[in-house]
Amino acid sequence: MRLLVKAPAKINLSLDVLHKRPDGYHEVKMVMTTIDLADRVELMDLYCDKIQIMSHNRFVPDDERNLAYQAAKLLKEKFGVRRGVAISITKCIPVAAGLAGGSSDAAATLRGLNKLWGLGLSLDELAEIGAEIGSDVPFCVYGGTAIATGRGEKIEHIPAPPPSWVILAKPTIGVSTADVYRNLNLQSVDHPNVDGMVAAIKEKDYEKICALAGNVLESVTLNMHPEVAQIKEQMKRFGADVSLMSGSGPTVFGLVQHDSRLQRVYNGLRGFCEHVYAVRLIGERHEQ
Repeated sequence: MRLLVKAPAKINLSLDVLHKRPDGYHEVKMVMTTIDLADRVELMDLYCDKIQIMSHNRFVPDDERNLAYQAAKLLKEKFGVRRGVAISITKCIPVAAGLAGGSSDAAATLRGLNKLWGLGLSLDELAEIGAEIGSDVPFCVYGGTAIATGRGEKIEHIPAPPPSWVILAKPTIGVSTADVYRNLNLQSVDHPNVDGMVAAIKEKDYEKICALAGNVLESVTLNMHPEVAQIKEQMKRFGADVSLMSGSGPTVFGLVQHDSRLQRVYNGLRGFCEHVYAVRLIGERHEQ
């Protein structure tokens, strides 16, 4: 038997870091929403009891480092599953981009294997298991739009934002999340108004959403990688209503509501940056 599962990317409309916790993690408060840029995760039964990862992307590990591998291994161990699975990952989400591609692949693997192996787990149970793999995995299990707190694993669902286009631009650099957090000085950064963003989303107020979009990590990454700042500036210059870095970067996203504006921003960035995508906000939760 084989099963195909979509693994959509996420963007952070608002991302704040409150303090460093005793366990070494940072306490965060952020608003995330899914977008229509997705990896394809195909799950196939194997006759032998092993986990096999397949991907044509050379940046995707095919061993225990892969989060989808970790998801399958965790389910096998927790529920005594004595079946093998081949996991084929077709990457459309850029790797190491601040878009939770690896976490979404892991979440898709959890949702898919829950069906393939007949485990009968709820999304809440899958999200709890996902938290053992990574901070973004619980959100990716649910999808949709949510406030994430703790280290990112505590999820409170909110309505989807109003419809809009999302333009993504990723420079050809990698950003170390650990380095970004290491260089973050919480006393000298502007903290975004996360509660205001939540209210704006609930009110479906697009202009207010654009005005309140903020990412406390952005100034750190922009200082480390000036090319990210250049993309932000170009995106605004070409006509995006807002431009903001997602996660710890380096991908920058912009929002626009009109098709004519979309084309102008997209075409302008294509001449400036190699990896540019134009997709829709999804904002709705996955089905069970």
